[in-house]
Amino acid sequence: MILSRAAPSVMASFPRSRKGSGLCIWPGMRQLCLRKTLVYGFVRLLSMPFKTLQGVSQTIGGVSNFCSITNMSSTLQIELVPCLKDKYAYLLHDMDTGTVGVVDPSEAVPVIDVLNRKNWNLTYILNTHHHFDHTGGNMELKERYGAKVIGSGVDKDRIPGIDIALNDGDKWMFASHEVLVMATPGHTRGHISFHFPGSKSIFTGDTLFNLSCGKLFEGTPQQMLSSLRKITSLPDDTNIYCGHEYTLSNSKFALSVEPGNEELQSYAAQVAHLSSKGLPTIPTSLRKEKSCNPFLRTSSKVIRKSLNIPDSADDSEALGIIRKAKDNF
Repeated sequence: MILSRAAPSVMASFPRSRKGSGLCIWPGMRQLCLRKTLVYGFVRLLSMPFKTLQGVSQTIGGVSNFCSITNMSSTLQIELVPCLKDKYAYLLHDMDTGTVGVVDPSEAVPVIDVLNRKNWNLTYILNTHHHFDHTGGNMELKERYGAKVIGSGVDKDRIPGIDIALNDGDKWMFASHEVLVMATPGHTRGHISFHFPGSKSIFTGDTLFNLSCGKLFEGTPQQMLSSLRKITSLPDDTNIYCGHEYTLSNSKFALSVEPGNEELQSYAAQVAHLSSKGLPTIPTSLRKEKSCNPFLRTSSKVIRKSLNIPDSADDSEALGIIRKAKDNF
C-alpha cells in the first residue's frame, strides 16, 4: 500500500460561516474562537513538514510504503494498493465522514487486506472501463461489503455488478467531494475518467498514462486525441492517477522519439531512480505530461521527424503513427 494524502490546509482548519464569509464568530465567543483556531492552525502548520518527511517504511507486495502530500485543500486521502504485476487500485477515503471507495480493483484480496488493517468498510467501487484487470475484484468486494459499483452507462452491460451508470458530463458526489465524469473513449468505447476538482486529481484508467496513452483496442486515433485533449484542458497542477505502472518502459520510448527534450531526460532519470527503489511513479502532474508525453506532443517537429510523420498529417494521424510505433517498440 502506498499512501498519497490530500491533507487539509492550515486555512481549512479555521471554522467558517455557512456563507463562506471568513471566520465563523459565535455571539460572545469572538476571542475564544479566534484564539483556538489560530493555535490549532499553527500547530498543524508546524507538524506538516514532519508528515511530508514520512518516507519508506515496511514493504508490502514488493512496493515500499510511501507518503506524499499531493493537495493542501482537500480532505480526500488517496492510497495506492498494488495489484497484479503492474497495477494499482486506488482507495479513496474521506477523512471527515469515513466514506471509502476504490477505483479499478483488478483483484479483491489486496484491497480487503488494507480495509481489514484499517478497519474500514467499502461504500463504492468506481470503474473507468470494463477490462478484467480493472473490474476483476468487483463482485467479491460488492458481496463482502455491499458496495455500490459505479461505471459507464455506455458499458453498463460489461461492468460486473454495476449499480450506478454515469455518462459524460454527469456530476456525482463522493461524500462532500464533487466528481465530474468525463467520457474518454479510445482504449475502449465506454471508457470514462473520474475528475475530483477539489482535490486536483483525475483517475484516467487506461486513457492517459505517465508518458503514454492506452492502446486503441476499440477506438480510433481521433477518439483518443479528443479524450486526451479533454484531460489536458484541466488545470496544469492536476494529479494524474493512471491504470498501470508502465512509466519506466514508457520513458524509454519517449526518449527514443524526442531525445533532446531536457525536461523529459530529467523525468526519465527520476523514473529510473524510483523504479530501482521499488517506489511508484504515480501520480504524475498534467504539467509534466504536457512537457514530456509524446502522445500530448503530436505537433512536435522533433517527434514527427523521428517517426517520419509528414508535415501535412493532422494531430490524429500523428497520434496513430506514434501509437503504432509504441506498440512495436
